[in-house]
Amino acid sequence: MKLPLFMTLAAIAALVFGLGFLLAPAALLSAYGITLDPSFQWVARYLGSAFLGIAAITWLGREASPGPGLRAILVGGLLISITGLVVAILDRLYGPGNALVWLTVAIYLLLTLGFGYFVLVKPPAS
Repeated sequence: MKLPLFMTLAAIAALVFGLGFLLAPAALLSAYGITLDPSFQWVARYLGSAFLGIAAITWLGREASPGPGLRAILVGGLLISITGLVVAILDRLYGPGNALVWLTVAIYLLLTLGFGYFVLVKPPAS
């Protein structure tokens, strides 16, 4: 897969989850079998705003020239996806969510593999 396509897909995933957490956190998480009280809905909205920022960074960075800026985007994406993968696995094993959490595990795994590939295996030539 080429870097611009991967970054586009990562941006779309972040946009979808960002909008869901920002605009309808209770509805989104109810699909996972999680009930949010009103105070935790605000925390989920903060997460949604962060995902929207990630969507913008990956979307605008998809055509960036190789160099320190693109490397920062890729390394940041790798860090987000590795930590998200760990949290998603722990959530599935010990959290309140249902089997749909495996979808989150799969998404973070794919993002980790993609960002890891472009950071460690085939970094863009400077």
